[in-house]
Amino acid sequence: MNLCVFLSLAIAVPTGWFVVGVAALVLLMAFFLAGLFGPMPRYEMRDRDQIPPNDTSPFLLLLSSLVDAAINRTGRLRVFTNGPAFYPAILDAFRSAQRSVNVEAYVFQKSEIARQYVEILTERARAGVQVNLNLDAIGSLGAPDKFFAPLLQAGGRVVRYNRLTWYHLMKMDNRTHRELVIVDGNHAFIGGAGVADQWFTGAGGKPRWRDTMIHVEGEAVANLQATFMENWLQAADELLVGNAYFPDIQCPDPTTALVINSTPTAGGSTRARILMQLLVASAKSTIALTTPYFLPDKTLRRELCRAVERGVKLQILVPGMKSDHMVTRSTSRGAYGELLKAGAEVYEYQPSMIHAKILIIDDLWAVVGSTNFDNRSFGINDEVNLAVRDPIVARRLASDFTNDLCESQRITMEDWHHRPLTERCTELLGWAIERQQ
Repeated sequence: MNLCVFLSLAIAVPTGWFVVGVAALVLLMAFFLAGLFGPMPRYEMRDRDQIPPNDTSPFLLLLSSLVDAAINRTGRLRVFTNGPAFYPAILDAFRSAQRSVNVEAYVFQKSEIARQYVEILTERARAGVQVNLNLDAIGSLGAPDKFFAPLLQAGGRVVRYNRLTWYHLMKMDNRTHRELVIVDGNHAFIGGAGVADQWFTGAGGKPRWRDTMIHVEGEAVANLQATFMENWLQAADELLVGNAYFPDIQCPDPTTALVINSTPTAGGSTRARILMQLLVASAKSTIALTTPYFLPDKTLRRELCRAVERGVKLQILVPGMKSDHMVTRSTSRGAYGELLKAGAEVYEYQPSMIHAKILIIDDLWAVVGSTNFDNRSFGINDEVNLAVRDPIVARRLASDFTNDLCESQRITMEDWHHRPLTERCTELLGWAIERQQ
């Protein structure tokens, strides 16, 4: 196209539409710049010396109040390590469904495991079970609507959370990062894994990802169901009620569990961040943290350093060279220095991408869910976590943690000082990355 033709086309555009287009572009740019340069949440804690011991009732009451979560006193919890363990358990739960199946996922990709999900859920829908899938519109782009045709024809429902529409432009950065399965309203699965072969058999010639899911029975299931309903209401304009979703739950086994659903407020605060910081601040002996994306802001890094300074053994497990986000990993490594200097132990997992999101405090408290240790999880995404005060569950997860450390490389201060120049250059992107990962 020559210059004369281009100018004639440009002149033909009505002035009003041109002004509207420019204004829209400016607003969109302002939105993205605000995300990059805007202030990050800061959670300083006053009177931290008055935090009750974390094995006491006053601490439990403080935590439940601050994160606005019910204290569930009964339940059975079972830990499943890696896809070959948790996917068959989930599929078996689908097969047993009599009334309802609800699934919320950030990642749902066209894959062998997804095919098995759809096949079994289609059969259950034909049998009269109410099947509802809420998939993030961005994270689950890999599973187009036609992939679910058999399920839809059988009466199942599939909706997309926060679709990309012009009237959602200013909210498009808010994604549901929750990974939930609830069957018949009386048992559920929660953890870090979505539905894709990267968790099942490995994909693209890469080894299977390391992840963890927990099977939940008892009172906490109703809270997980309510968390699903929150985003189903937003995506489907429908509130699901009745015995198919909220039956009477009988489970005599004692435990202490809280379901913390987290949605960003106007100020960027989230219950997930409050949960993590309060538990870290309460630690007396040990902190074991597994996270795929470790980009804590300055305030949270300081909280971790404070724990080490008061004698807590802090061990952090993150991905090694098999990370799925190498720029994020490089940027993350820039934060090691402050923690290593304080006395923390940092390990990088070697066999594959480690995607589990687990926090263990004093071999008593354990948190498993969808929240990464970064600002996207703490301030942008919808997340959900299960916080459990149960030494049996904590020891089970700690056993996995110990096994994972055996397959990891410990990073020393000398290693950190000698990281390559290319990696140091990547760290310059940290101010943007820690807001967007």
